[in-house]
Amino acid sequence: MRILDHRFNSEGELRRKLEMKEFARDVIDSTIDRLRRERWLDDDRFAAAYVRTRVRKGIGLLRVKRELVAAGVEGDTIARALSESLPEHDERAAALASARKRLAVLRRRDDDASIREKLVAYLFRQGYDSSVAVDVVRELIA
Repeated sequence: MRILDHRFNSEGELRRKLEMKEFARDVIDSTIDRLRRERWLDDDRFAAAYVRTRVRKGIGLLRVKRELVAAGVEGDTIARALSESLPEHDERAAALASARKRLAVLRRRDDDASIREKLVAYLFRQGYDSSVAVDVVRELIA
């Protein structure tokens, strides 16, 4: 319960944390079953909240998907969370806003020759699709 006190966890994350604390497998299984029944553990709710939070912070959908997979969330749960949590999400607009913010920082620190490469690399790391990243940078630099 202390683990769940800090933030929502996926079932996979909680299972890994309990295994690291060297609990027996049958104890972990029964605990997870009980938490699921009592709605303390719900991967659908976890994924939806995670998607909304990360996208609000300017993280791209590709990175959000990778992070949810790493958290042990199943693919269909991820797809459902993305479609239900972000019905009107415009990935290009989000990438453009993120790139504008980063461009201001890069212009203060770097010369114009390296800005384009650094901005594209930044958008890749943030989880935006390569075609979106290149298109957005092309628009901003022009």
